[in-house]
Amino acid sequence: MPSNEPETPDDSAKPRVGSGYALFQLAKAFTTEAQHPDPATRERAHQRMANWTRVFHGILQGTLAVGSRAPLTGTPNWVTLKVLTGGFATGELLAAGPLQAHERALLTQRPPTSEADARRLLNSYYLTDAGLAALQELLQSGCYAMNVPEEGALLVVAWLVQNGYVAPAQELLETIAPWFAQLRFYPIPTAHARPGGSHVFLQDVGSTITRLQQIRPNPHILAQQEAVCVWTPLYDRLIKLFLETVAGDLPTLRGDAGRWVRSASGAFPVQGGWPCQHYPADWAARATALLHDCDAQRAQHTRCGKPERAKDQFAQLRDYLRRCVQDPTSLRGRDVGRIRLILAGYLTKRGTPDSAQCRARRAHQVQHASAPTFQEIAAVVVPRLQAYPLDEGLEDLGPITQPISPPEAEQWQIPVGTRVPASLQEKVQRCLSATVEVLVARGLITSGSTLARVLPQISAGVRAAGFADLALRRLFATVYAAFRRRRSLLLLNLEKQVQIEELPWVAAIDHLRSNNLSAQELARQTLAEVTLLTISAFPHAILPNKLLQELRALGKTAELDLPLVAELAADIFMGEFSGKFLAAAKQAAAMLDQTLYATYYGIDYAQIRTLPEVPPVKREWYRPTPPSPFAQLCAARAGVSLDTWDPATNGMIIEQQQILTTQNLAVLFVALDLAAALRDQLADLPRHCFHWICKRQQVKVNDWHTGLIHIKNTAYAWRQMIFLLALLPPPTVTEFLRWAEEYFSQQPEAFRNRFRPALTGLVLASEGQPLDGDAAQQAGARRLLGWSKTRHWLLTDGR
Repeated sequence: MPSNEPETPDDSAKPRVGSGYALFQLAKAFTTEAQHPDPATRERAHQRMANWTRVFHGILQGTLAVGSRAPLTGTPNWVTLKVLTGGFATGELLAAGPLQAHERALLTQRPPTSEADARRLLNSYYLTDAGLAALQELLQSGCYAMNVPEEGALLVVAWLVQNGYVAPAQELLETIAPWFAQLRFYPIPTAHARPGGSHVFLQDVGSTITRLQQIRPNPHILAQQEAVCVWTPLYDRLIKLFLETVAGDLPTLRGDAGRWVRSASGAFPVQGGWPCQHYPADWAARATALLHDCDAQRAQHTRCGKPERAKDQFAQLRDYLRRCVQDPTSLRGRDVGRIRLILAGYLTKRGTPDSAQCRARRAHQVQHASAPTFQEIAAVVVPRLQAYPLDEGLEDLGPITQPISPPEAEQWQIPVGTRVPASLQEKVQRCLSATVEVLVARGLITSGSTLARVLPQISAGVRAAGFADLALRRLFATVYAAFRRRRSLLLLNLEKQVQIEELPWVAAIDHLRSNNLSAQELARQTLAEVTLLTISAFPHAILPNKLLQELRALGKTAELDLPLVAELAADIFMGEFSGKFLAAAKQAAAMLDQTLYATYYGIDYAQIRTLPEVPPVKREWYRPTPPSPFAQLCAARAGVSLDTWDPATNGMIIEQQQILTTQNLAVLFVALDLAAALRDQLADLPRHCFHWICKRQQVKVNDWHTGLIHIKNTAYAWRQMIFLLALLPPPTVTEFLRWAEEYFSQQPEAFRNRFRPALTGLVLASEGQPLDGDAAQQAGARRLLGWSKTRHWLLTDGR
């Protein structure tokens, strides 16, 4: 009989992320620690092992719910977690851990306490009258920094109390007080207030100093220095000793117009006397002393392999010298001939060891080999940087990269005027503080992902513009920048990442923000400038998820409804798309219907416009719900079924979503009128994409997985290129195809044969012909997609 009891969910069937990925990363780190020759790399691998071990244990013990926005049992989602590659939390809290230097300095002014209770004491101190006064002074001066957003909580309390918001301050304290013993809720005092404005930097001065201090001497350079300064003088002494044994004229090689000549047999004809014919009275004693010197130097200097190479003339002469000392009669005629040839070559090339020619040559070699190493020059650059605030960038690098001054030369024993090498200047330039445009132009920002790292420095000020109070504006901007450094978690079932408004101390002040017109306009202007810069500098690449976070934040401040969609991971995709994906596809439909883009990808945008906008439903593991019409359309276009955990199948579905939505291009182009802003350079961007595609597809890869990633990125760039072409008038598209064909013809034949179907498909689509018909098949045309359940047609045996 049917039961009247409600269904009970079966936890064992709940979708969850297994431990396989963590175990794989753990194995990789273990292999690196065991086998890598570099000690620093082994140490980093050891730390990765420790991190992934925590993840692995957490998954097995059930204390880590991977895929949840609050993965750590008993820990609220506003706590900043340590997150590894792939979005896996380790269980560590970044605002916890060992006491830091500024905490220990403050503890010296407080009553003695145990290490375990130190953080509770410090948090409690900042709630006393003296502590609140200290926080309020920091608020006014701006002389504070934060590594994690928790470090701004008590500053918010101090601001609320100072401005009469006592009840919200008490409510905030009730929320964070249970964590006083573990977490830092107070800021890091600094000597200077961090400047605001539109300038950004990739890394601060302190990080740059650390990078410079990590430079180690090049082993090849050290071996060269040893060869010139240690073994070459000994080699010259060997030559001199054997020259004393020559009977007759000193041997030389026959030359012709300054060139050595060979005989018919291929040997070098030698003219002059023969060595080992007579030995001066004290020759054996001096030879023995030289052999002892060679052994003593070898015991101390081991970098250069010259003394031990059997085919090297130094090693040969040393062994011949030892035999001469022990028993000169042991040398055969062939041995003496070899010694004679070595001496002839030396004298013909350099003259005798005491000659002016040889001395000048050796002096030049010593001067070249004695040039300061990069490590030695870096040691001079570090004090230059230490004169500046360590947590900021530098707007003027001239004083840092100038040649070595006389006082520095005297202190560091480096020649005056020695230039800072280009490689060191590149490391220093990473702390350059300038506009984003300048950093892109100078090649310091090389991708959208790098841009996303520095953008919070700008968007923090934009988001904070709605606060009227200067101290509160600066406080919010600092918390925001620290919050943006949080790494995203791996999430399942349409979960959203934690938003900044969910931090209790931000929620306590968020109602005080007014989105006035100036703040909205500033946010919109910044959003447009950043998007324009990204697309014009990196038109071949989709906007990375980290950058999309900043664009969403700017769009929210600008009060723009932007359905920006993230790049989804195929291995955790659950067969559903949230409502913003359909919204993005409908915006693309309004922009691209009946265009080259729609023709090439075979898109019926009229069908998309009729899809119902159903609210997203989280799919329960115990009561299946039907997928949305948009998800069904993506699966049908891919020719696969939903409800699978197969990454290749999921990848094909996700790729169709990317095609239909244009992966944010249409949304941004419409909202920000980017086509007009890019008018002067729009025709050049597809050429950049095609050039990048041809170059990337010819990169040799060593494994199958890397080859698949190259194909996926190629398909991204191809799609971006076609989108840009769809915005151009037909004559300009024709001109592009003519240029592409000419450029393509200059590529290697193997690549042309492999990639020709993609270019043929684009040509047919530009003529209005669909790529799914017989004509396209007969022409050998193929639609370039990144995912396939079978071996991709762009893969060759060598890829």
